[in-house]
Amino acid sequence: MRYIVAVSGGIDSVVLLDLMSRTEKDLVVAHFDHGIREDSASDARFVEALADKYKIQFVCRREKLGSGASEELARQRRYEFLRGVAADFDGMIVTAHHREDIIETVAMNLTRGSRWRGLAGMSDSEIARPMSGWTKQRIYEYAIRQKLEWCEDETNQSDAYQRNRFRRRINCELDEYQKAGVYEVWRQQRKLRIEIEQELEWFDEAVNSRYFLTMIDGNVAQELIYYYILRHYDVSLLGSQLERTLIAIKTGKPGSCWQIGGGIMMKLTMRDVIIDRV
Repeated sequence: MRYIVAVSGGIDSVVLLDLMSRTEKDLVVAHFDHGIREDSASDARFVEALADKYKIQFVCRREKLGSGASEELARQRRYEFLRGVAADFDGMIVTAHHREDIIETVAMNLTRGSRWRGLAGMSDSEIARPMSGWTKQRIYEYAIRQKLEWCEDETNQSDAYQRNRFRRRINCELDEYQKAGVYEVWRQQRKLRIEIEQELEWFDEAVNSRYFLTMIDGNVAQELIYYYILRHYDVSLLGSQLERTLIAIKTGKPGSCWQIGGGIMMKLTMRDVIIDRV
């Protein structure tokens, strides 16, 4: 198996690369330079030198998103790049997400109204996260013990980013026991999500039937719609968007078109639901 190791240059991904280099031979270092900071190119040079040190192939893309770019846009563009590299090299993406990242993601997802799936964030099967059980403290201890060097991203301290605000609030309000509890809930939900999505794949074509979606339980219908759009278009809809979509399927006139979020359009006929990008 070839692994595409996502390396930003920060301590987490530097530790990940060192770990992977000790256990795997077929690696590619992938770095996305978002261009949000004026000096972001220096991170790319650092990661390139790091890849050279480990004698690993280096792939990089630079974009100029600018200082006003949102977290979501930067994340989307980064994963588009990583998926492209994975396709080019027929490999699996590996990221350095750790326990605190997972806890923050769960908190943010639930705040946004992402329903039960918010508890199972960062559990998609196409991305490996071997450090998901590591604490930040363990990462620092490993880096110091192995005498690793890394880059510090000043945006990690900025309150302009939602994740940073969540991180500070979580650190203030949750003790280690509570954090461990959130992580355990995520672990259980991750397993449940895999089982549910294996079942949902059997009903992929049923999403195109207005009659089927109208007659089954509403919660089940929304899960089918959610997974269909996620699987085919890589768009994650909120609970409120799913509710509106199902109401439209039940009551919309034949020939009507509906914007359902994330650049996804739905057209209704008498019998069918036709979903596509705008």
